[in-house]
Amino acid sequence: MKYFLLVSLAVLLNGCLNDKTTSQKDEQEMEKAHLYTNALIDESSPYLLQHAHNPVDWMPWGEEALNKAKEENKPIIISIGYSACHWCHVMEHESFEDTSIARLMNKNFVCIKVDREERPDIDQVYMNAVQLMTGRGGWPLNCFATPDGRPFYGGTYFRKEDWRNVLFRIDKLYRTQIDEVEKYANQLTEGVKSSELIELNTDDTEFNIDMLTKGLTQWKSTFDDEFGGNDRAPKFPMPNNYDFLLNYYYHTKDQEVKNHLMLSLEKMAYGGIYDHVGGGFARYSTDMEWKVPHFEKMLYDNAQLISLYARAYRLEKKDLYKELVAESIQFIKDELMHENGAFYSALDADSEGKEGKYYVWSEEELKLILKEDFELAKTHFNVNDYGFWEEEKYILIRNESDEELASKADLSLEEYKTKIKSIKGQLKNERDKRIRPGLDDKSLTSWNALTILGLVDAYLSFGEKTYLELAVKNATFIVEQQLKSDGGLWHSYKDGKSSINGYLEDYCFTTEAFIALYEASLDQKWLDISRKFADYTVSHFFNKESGMFFFTSDEDPALIARKTEVADNVIPSSNSSMAKSLFKLAKYYEVNTYDSISKQMLRNMTAEFDSYLPSYTNWAILLMQEIGPYYEVAVCGAEAVEIVQELHESFHPVKMIVGSTQEETNLPLLEYKWIEGQTTIFVCENKVCLLPVMSAKDAIKQLQQ
Repeated sequence: MKYFLLVSLAVLLNGCLNDKTTSQKDEQEMEKAHLYTNALIDESSPYLLQHAHNPVDWMPWGEEALNKAKEENKPIIISIGYSACHWCHVMEHESFEDTSIARLMNKNFVCIKVDREERPDIDQVYMNAVQLMTGRGGWPLNCFATPDGRPFYGGTYFRKEDWRNVLFRIDKLYRTQIDEVEKYANQLTEGVKSSELIELNTDDTEFNIDMLTKGLTQWKSTFDDEFGGNDRAPKFPMPNNYDFLLNYYYHTKDQEVKNHLMLSLEKMAYGGIYDHVGGGFARYSTDMEWKVPHFEKMLYDNAQLISLYARAYRLEKKDLYKELVAESIQFIKDELMHENGAFYSALDADSEGKEGKYYVWSEEELKLILKEDFELAKTHFNVNDYGFWEEEKYILIRNESDEELASKADLSLEEYKTKIKSIKGQLKNERDKRIRPGLDDKSLTSWNALTILGLVDAYLSFGEKTYLELAVKNATFIVEQQLKSDGGLWHSYKDGKSSINGYLEDYCFTTEAFIALYEASLDQKWLDISRKFADYTVSHFFNKESGMFFFTSDEDPALIARKTEVADNVIPSSNSSMAKSLFKLAKYYEVNTYDSISKQMLRNMTAEFDSYLPSYTNWAILLMQEIGPYYEVAVCGAEAVEIVQELHESFHPVKMIVGSTQEETNLPLLEYKWIEGQTTIFVCENKVCLLPVMSAKDAIKQLQQ
C-alpha cells in the first residue's frame, strides 16, 4: 500500500508541474510589506513565536484552524519543528519569510505551525504518515492533509523552489482530482492507525536472557570498532542503548559488549559532540568520528547522558566520567535552569544566523586568548587538521587521554589537569562575551523528570549532595506548578503558566524519577506521589484490549489516530518506562495489578527483540530485571541515607532500595526490620531476606553471592 500511494501520488503531482505562475504585480505588492504578524503571536512556545512575524498566515493547532479549513474547503499544511532545529530555521528563512511563497500558502491552504515538543501527539501522527510515504522522517516535518486532518502528502525539509513547486502541484491536485486525494488520505490514515499496533500476547511466555541473543548478535555486526557507536553517520548518543549494554554486561560478562560500551563512552566524551569549554552534549554528530556536531543542545540528551556516565562510573572508576558529569550538570545550571528549579528545554544550534558560530574557534583567537598556554591547548584540543572544520575554524576535540598528554608535556597528571582547567576557564570567559544561541525557555514535565533521574544517579555515584538538592528542587517545582487539582499533570510551563494536558511521557518519567528520588533520599512522600501518578495513568491511559498505554489521555481531543508509543529511541518509550515503574511499585506496595500489567506489557514486546534490538533496549532492561535475581535492599536506621549512597558506589543494577530513618512507615517491605539504636541492612529476594548486616560493604558482598 505504501509503494502504491507514493508512486501514484507522485505521478499525479508531476502532471501538475506547469501550473506555477504568479503575476509580477502580486509579487511586487507583497514585497512592499516588511512587517507581518500572524495568529502565533499569542502563543507561548518559543518555536511558534519564531514564526509569528512570517508573512505566512500561520495558525496554532486547534479547533479554530481546523474549522477554518472545513469552512473554506482548503487542504491543511501542518508544519512541525522545534526552536533549536537548524534546518527548521533554514526553511523558514528560505520559504516562510518569502512573500511570494507566503502568498501561495495563504491563498490555497490553511497553514498550521506545531511545536513538536509541546505537541508530541500531533508529531507522532504526522511523522508516522510521512515515514509511511517516504521511508524517512525528520524536522522540519511538512505534511499536507484534508480539512479534517487526514494526511495525503508530505516530507521534511524542502528547498525553496521545490517547496514552491509542491505548493502548485498540491493545489491543482486538490482542485482537480479530489477523489484521488480522498482515496490516498483514507488509505494513509488507515496505515497510521495500524502501524505500531500492539496486540495482546496471551502466551504464557517464560522470560529468559536468550530472548536477546539474536537481536544482540545482529546489533554487534554494526558496532564501530574504531570510534564506538554504530558504523554509520549521523551518530546519535542513544543513552538508553548504552545503559542496556551496561546492564547486559553485568548479567553476562560479555567482554565484547563491555569493550564497545567503554570505547563509545570515551569517544563521545572526547568528540566534538561534547562541549569541552562549557560542558554538555550536542544532539548528534554528523560524521563517524563524533567530530562535527549538530550544535543544538537538548535537555533530554544531557539529562540521560549524565545518568549514563554516572552509572558507568560505578563499573569503571574513570575520572573522565566524573569530570564530564560535573561539567554537564554545571552547564544545565548555568544555561538551562530557572530560579524556581525548572529546567528549560534547549539551546539553539545557531547564533547570529550561523550554525555553530558560538562554539568554534580560529587559531588566531586561541593564540590571543591563551598566550603561553596556546601550545598546550593546541595539542589537547587538536587545533590541527583533525580539529579543522571550515572557514579557518576549529572544533575542539580530543583523541588522547590526560595521562598520555601529561606524559608528553612532561607534567604530572595533577599539574596537567590544573592547566587544562585554567585553559577551559579562559576560553569560557571569552566565549561568554559572544552572542549566545537562542534559548527555548519552556519547561517540559517529561524532560525535567529525566533530569531528576540524571541528578539522582550523579548523587548516588559521587556523593555530591548538591546534585540531590537540585533534584529535590526540580521535583518540588513539578509538584507545586505542574500537578493539577485532579491528580493529573500539565505538560508544559513557561512564564509562570502551566499548559497542555500531560502525555504518557510526563507521567511515566515523573513516576520513574520520583521513585529514584525516594531511593536516594528515603523521603516516602516521593514514592507515595509516584504511586498516585501510576494510578492516574492506569485510569486515563490504559488500553485493556492491548494491555498497553495510549500516549494521550482519554480526556484529550481526538486526533485521526490514538497512538501507542513502544519503540525506544533517543528517549525511552513511554510504555517501557511505565512498565519499569510498575515493576517496582508492585514490590513496594504489594499491588498485584501493577505486576500483572508490567508483565503483560513486556510479554507483548518480547517478539520485537529479534527484529531490531536497539529500538527496544529499555524493554530489554526490564526483561533482565524480571529474569532476576532482583533484590529488595531494606536499610533502616539513622544512617540509612548515607548507607544507601555507599551501596551505589559499585554497579549492581539488580536491586531496589527501600528504607527509612525512623520507625514509623507503612511500607510492607520494611515491616519488622527496625532495630532500635543501629542502622541495619537486609538484602532480600521476593521478601525472603538474608541475615542482616551493618555495613554497605557487607551488603554488597551479599548482592554478589
